[in-house]
Amino acid sequence: MKKDWLKNPDVCAKVTAAVLLVALFLGIHFFADDFFNKTFTLAISGNVNGLVEYLRSFGPWAILISFVLDVLINAGSVFPSIFLSTANGLIFGLPLGITISWLAETTGVVVSFYLMRFFFRDTAQKLIEKSNSLKSIDEASSKHGLEWMAFARALPYFPSGILTAVGAVSSMSARDYIIANLIGKFPSTALEVVIGHDVVNFQEHSQRLTILILVVGAIFLAYKKWFYKKEK
Repeated sequence: MKKDWLKNPDVCAKVTAAVLLVALFLGIHFFADDFFNKTFTLAISGNVNGLVEYLRSFGPWAILISFVLDVLINAGSVFPSIFLSTANGLIFGLPLGITISWLAETTGVVVSFYLMRFFFRDTAQKLIEKSNSLKSIDEASSKHGLEWMAFARALPYFPSGILTAVGAVSSMSARDYIIANLIGKFPSTALEVVIGHDVVNFQEHSQRLTILILVVGAIFLAYKKWFYKKEK
C-alpha cells in the first residue's frame, strides 16, 4: 500500500521531475551562489552588454552557463530569451550562438511542456479557454499536432509559453512535440540571434538587418492573412 505510487507512471514522472529540478537548482547555487539573481536580472532587463560581460567571466564554462540559463528561462515560459540569444551571438559567433540558443530553447520548452502537462494542466487549460484563437489552434493540434507546432514555433518572437500550454493540454504526444520543436525552433531562433547580433552591431550589418526585419514582417503578414482567411 505504501509503495503503490511507484506503480503509477504519472506520479513517478512528477516525483522524478521535481527531484531533477531541485538537484539542478542546488547544483547551480553551489557552483555560483549569485547566479540566479545576477543572470536573470541581466537576461530580462535588456542589459545585453552586462550579460555578455558576465557570461564571459565564466571563461570556458560560458557555453554551459548560457545553455543552462537559456533552458531555465524557456522552461519558465514567462520571460523572453531574446536578450540571451543576442548575447550568445555576440559571445560565441553566429553559428555556435545559434546552435546553443536553438538546443537550449528546445530543451527548455520541452521541460516546460512536461511541467505543464504533469503539474499545471488546469492552469494551462484556463489560459487557452480565454482565447478563441488558442482554441482553434488546440483543436487543430490534436489532429495535426506535429505540423502545427513546427509551423507555429518557426514564427520568430511568437510567445513561447502560449504554444507550450497548447501542446501540454492537447492530445499531442511528447514525441511529436519534441520533433516539432526541434524543427520549428531552428529558423525562429536563428533569426532572433542574427537580428539581435546585428542590432548591436548596426553600423556593420545595417543592410542585413534591414533585410531580416522585412523578412520577419512579411512572415507575420502572411501568417495573419492566412489565419484570418482560415477563420472565415
